[in-house]
Amino acid sequence: MFSFDPSKILDQFVYHPESPLLFSSGLFLFLFLGFMLLYRLLAPQDRLRILWSTFFSVYFYYKSSGIFFLLLVGSVLVDFHLARWIQQARSKRAKYWLLVFSLAANLGMLAYFKYTNYFLELWAGLSGTQPLHFDIFLPVGISFFTFQSLSYTIDVYRGNLKALDDIWDYAFFVTFFPQMVAGPIVRAADFLPQIHRPLHVSREDFGRGVFLVCIGLFKKAVISDYISLNFVDRVFDSPAQYTGLENLFGIYGYALQIYCDFSGYSDIAIGIGLLLGFQFPINFDSPYQSLSITEFWRRWHISLSTWLRDYLYISLGGNRGGRLRTYFNLVLTMLLGGLWHGAATRFIIWGGLHGAALAAERWWKSVFPGRPGWWRRFLGGLWTFHFVCFCWIFFRAPDLEAVQVMLGQIFYAFEPQVFVEFLGGYGPVVFWMIFGYGLHLLPSSWERGAERGVTALPLLGKAMLITLVIALVMQVKSADVQPFIYFQF
Repeated sequence: MFSFDPSKILDQFVYHPESPLLFSSGLFLFLFLGFMLLYRLLAPQDRLRILWSTFFSVYFYYKSSGIFFLLLVGSVLVDFHLARWIQQARSKRAKYWLLVFSLAANLGMLAYFKYTNYFLELWAGLSGTQPLHFDIFLPVGISFFTFQSLSYTIDVYRGNLKALDDIWDYAFFVTFFPQMVAGPIVRAADFLPQIHRPLHVSREDFGRGVFLVCIGLFKKAVISDYISLNFVDRVFDSPAQYTGLENLFGIYGYALQIYCDFSGYSDIAIGIGLLLGFQFPINFDSPYQSLSITEFWRRWHISLSTWLRDYLYISLGGNRGGRLRTYFNLVLTMLLGGLWHGAATRFIIWGGLHGAALAAERWWKSVFPGRPGWWRRFLGGLWTFHFVCFCWIFFRAPDLEAVQVMLGQIFYAFEPQVFVEFLGGYGPVVFWMIFGYGLHLLPSSWERGAERGVTALPLLGKAMLITLVIALVMQVKSADVQPFIYFQF
């Protein structure tokens, strides 16, 4: 007999640590449809629409991090008032110390939740004492919303932006749910002018939004999750149990996995933003087509790389202090960028490798100027991809010992004769890897053509496309929805 238990339904709306709210979950689709209905009804009421969006965004973060949504609220309150005081301060000294307070508040919060145990381990190693370890919960996306909030106070301090008078406008900017927990990191100068524009979603924006949401779901829930659960995670968790050839394919698989996972999130975030009437900057631009590490960082996680450039690299002096100082600034910026990603030595090594490569390329171009020929471009693309893949080992491996084992297997136990057996055992994984890389390497004109095709579809056609993508996701997904990789950052 059918029994109705309202407590089980209400329980879905409460935070559960084991099941954070994700774009790829059915609950989010249900909540978003309800949010969207009221959002459109409130279109003429500017203030009510902002309040409703802010409330939903804070609830979205609560469903991801529980009581730690109060950190987000606190960050909004602190930086809103500090920015106003910075603008009102009459002396440069007062402005400077108010900015220092903003930096200390944001970076201090980030350091406590993300780096406390890591620094304690380092201190224990240096002092020879027993390491302490605290059970500290890492709030989802804390690195993203702190960087976004910091960019606002820094821009106000630099005089590039006028401090807001309305705290609800600022709260809307910082908490806007599509990109709050995993980017892209949106600048206040790009977002704030859009808040009070009349809500209008053009046919082109709606079509592009649907296209990006569909392609993002496909990247994340079909390609990334499938190759991760069925192959990549197994290799990285136990590299000694696999041959060098399988380890190498595991690295290639992770390079595709992290791209599809993170760019998939960005695509969904940008697409949802378009459906809500907001334009976000592009965050990925086919990074594995890059012919140099410098180009790679112009195409990979663009919002972070430009943030590091504008607020860290330039603040360190950029390229103004001579060649050696420029190289030092590049390496230090990437070391700190690596530390931003995680509290582990392997992340610092990952960032340091990229920083050293950027400095080496800067030196190479000074020695061999001019446009390279086709063979140098080909070799540059081959080198760039494999260097990035090599660095991904440090990014993904659970520890440095696993890195050593994996590299040892590749160099000393490659065993190419298992290739046919590997194809037979992991045929579907190889298929999705080839398919994923094939899509990635297609010319950008093909993507724009597909986008125009989706835009040209009638509303029923767009609904059928979304339904088809969701059905495909349901067919290949695992029992549990997999969190996005960058939620941990």
